[in-house]
Parts: sequence; C-alpha cells; structure tokens
Amino acid sequence: MTFKHKFVFLLLALLIAGSAHAQRERIRLSNAGGTKVSGTQALELTLTVTAASHRAIQQIVRTAGQLDRTRKTLTVRIDSPEAEFITVGQRVRAFSLQAKSSMFQAKITRVTKVQDHAIVEATLSGEGLEHSSSYVMEITVIRGDFLSIPSEAIIEEGGGRRIVYVEKQDAKQEVRYLPTEIQTGFQGELLTEVVKGLNEGDRVVTFGSFFIDSQYKLKLSDSGTAK
Repeated sequence: MTFKHKFVFLLLALLIAGSAHAQRERIRLSNAGGTKVSGTQALELTLTVTAASHRAIQQIVRTAGQLDRTRKTLTVRIDSPEAEFITVGQRVRAFSLQAKSSMFQAKITRVTKVQDHAIVEATLSGEGLEHSSSYVMEITVIRGDFLSIPSEAIIEEGGGRRIVYVEKQDAKQEVRYLPTEIQTGFQGELLTEVVKGLNEGDRVVTFGSFFIDSQYKLKLSDSGTAK
C-alpha cells in the first residue's frame, strides 16, 4: 500500500468515526427516557437542583495597582473593555506581592475615564503594609442580569457542545433527568448565561450532574442504543 493510499484510508476512517460519534450524540439527546435517581441515591449524592432564572452575573477583574504614600489608596490603569464596567463603590480585594498571605478589603472611590482606559482609585479599609507598594487587585463587577444557571451544571461535550440535565416528572409523577443541549453566552465567576435551550424556571442538576450523566450513558450502553 502506497503512502497516498494509506493517507486516504486513514482519512476515511476518521470521517466514519466522527460520523458515528455524532450519531451517538443525536441518539443520546433524543432519547426521552432520561435518568431516574432514587431518593436514597439523591440523598447520598447530595443531589442539588437549581432553577434557571435571571440573575446578576459577577466577574472578577484582576489587575495590579500601586499603593500611595499614605498607604490608604491604590491606583491602577484599566484598559477597555474591562474599564467600561468599573464604577465607584465596587468591592476590591488586594494582596501585597511582598506578603501574599495578607489580604486587604477596599472599595473603588474614583474612576477617571480617559478614551480607551480608566484610571481607578481604591481606598483600603485600613493601612497597607509599610514596605509594600505593589498589590494584586481583584475587583468584583456586575456584568448585568441574564438568564443563567450555575456553571457547575454544565457538562462539556465534544465539538464545543454543552449539556445540562433538566428535572422532569413523567406520567407516573416520577422524577427523571433529561439531557438537554444549551447555547451559552457570558460566563461569570459562578454563573453562566444561557442563550438557548432553557426557559426561566427549568430546574437543572448542579451538584451531581456528572453522576447523572454517567448513569445515562451507562443505560444507553446496556440497552445497545449507543453502539
């Protein structure tokens, strides 16, 4: 077999494998049976379910600031687009580069916008360290209200697809968890925006989602559906 023939054979094998994987994923998501979890299992797993709802999504802007001679004020330049979200009153945590174990609380007290950046001042709740001028600053900003779910509920699949397990009741009033593909937008520190796939009030598994997912795949494998 020539090198050219080997290459074509390998390419065809990859295409077939990719097609089979895509088919398995379509079957997995179209299966309406879902996963049933007993009360005992839910208790042992500390299974947690959270409703999709509109909430303020927070982001942490991390930057480096300089402490002034009074040891009370940190100053930093923040470039766009992060600069657009910095406002007076936001909370700040600051850590000295010389003593990383020392953490200081602060608040933004002045924001001066200059074209594509902002000069930001944060006032510490107490005095900074005497021989330390460089600080890491973590500024908590609100990016807006979005339909969102906890980030831990999302399971990353191949091809950039994202799956969550939605709680449903069947005709017998038994609770099952159905795999649902979603499209996401902005991702904050704890919450992720849901652009498509969920409605407000839909209850998704957060803590315990990987157990539900493994049980679902195991069921499909045992039934021969995922072959």
